[in-house]
Amino acid sequence: MTITLIDPDGLPHVDAYRQVAVASGSRLVFIAGQVAWDGGGATVGEGDLAAQVEQCYLNVGTALAGAGGSFDDVAKLTVYVVDWTPDKMPRLLDGIARATARLGVTSAPPATLLGVAALHTPEHLVEVEATAVLE
Repeated sequence: MTITLIDPDGLPHVDAYRQVAVASGSRLVFIAGQVAWDGGGATVGEGDLAAQVEQCYLNVGTALAGAGGSFDDVAKLTVYVVDWTPDKMPRLLDGIARATARLGVTSAPPATLLGVAALHTPEHLVEVEATAVLE
């Protein structure tokens, strides 16, 4: 496995992700921010944060597969949420849980959550980008 996820002593354990990813592979893969578009470019889950998060994660999975990898190879995720407030966390986590269940993912790579004013398309509520390391 190219990625080892850890929570070092002295840092808090967070259920949604691990604090550190140690990469030992040789190819870096940078996945552009994925929004809630299906394969035809139609928005999935308009107005539904959980549905959009799920689609974003599925799109990241598709992009990783196209590069010959999977979520097990992800070293870092960045999640951008429009008009973020802490009360949105349950819907965000629900979307992540649904996507990871569908993808069969058990890893939780380091992640950064950023609140943003808007994305390029008004109906998009979230965007997810990834960095992966492959052998």
